[in-house]
Amino acid sequence: MSLYATYMFPRLMDWVLSGERFQTERRQLLASAHGVVLEIGFGTGLNLPHYPSAITGLHTVEPATLLPDRVATRVARVPFPVHPRQLSAEGLPYASNLFDCAVSTFTLCTIPDPSAALREVRRVLKPEGCFLFLEHGRSDDPSIARWQDRLNPLQQIVACGCNLNRRIDQLIVQAGFRLEQLDRYTLPGIPRIGGTMYRGKASIEKIG
Repeated sequence: MSLYATYMFPRLMDWVLSGERFQTERRQLLASAHGVVLEIGFGTGLNLPHYPSAITGLHTVEPATLLPDRVATRVARVPFPVHPRQLSAEGLPYASNLFDCAVSTFTLCTIPDPSAALREVRRVLKPEGCFLFLEHGRSDDPSIARWQDRLNPLQQIVACGCNLNRRIDQLIVQAGFRLEQLDRYTLPGIPRIGGTMYRGKASIEKIG
């Protein structure tokens, strides 16, 4: 990895995504998390202080090593055990039907194969489990979506693989989930190109 991707971008990402508006979004999303939880795209651990007391354990996957000292400090502050793994979400080393809840925040935009990752999340969730997600993605406004398509190659370079134009809801449904809740909105103060949000809860689609 380049010096930018290893040292500069993680600090920039941590600073931006630790803003109060983003923390409010995390608190709102994670209020219903419970039991044994899987978080894909753990990043620098910004979700940790917002998990409720209903959490009994957290397993995390993250392919990169991002600000390890900062992550260790955040992990030490939470009352539940955290089990980190350095790997990609497209191939999870967990048994099927293991987790009560799975979480993804600002992650599906960057995973190289989000469909494969979501299928893996579905596999490791218990049949009654839930998937909580907070993501930015493709706008429903055609003019904004066209600009997202135009700027996406540059975004991938500047933001280390992040995509502006993924239809998050479609990816989740196509992976075998049923959307229980979906909130679509634009983050205040953020240009619609990068601030078009998908926040919600999904369950496993029953077959037959």
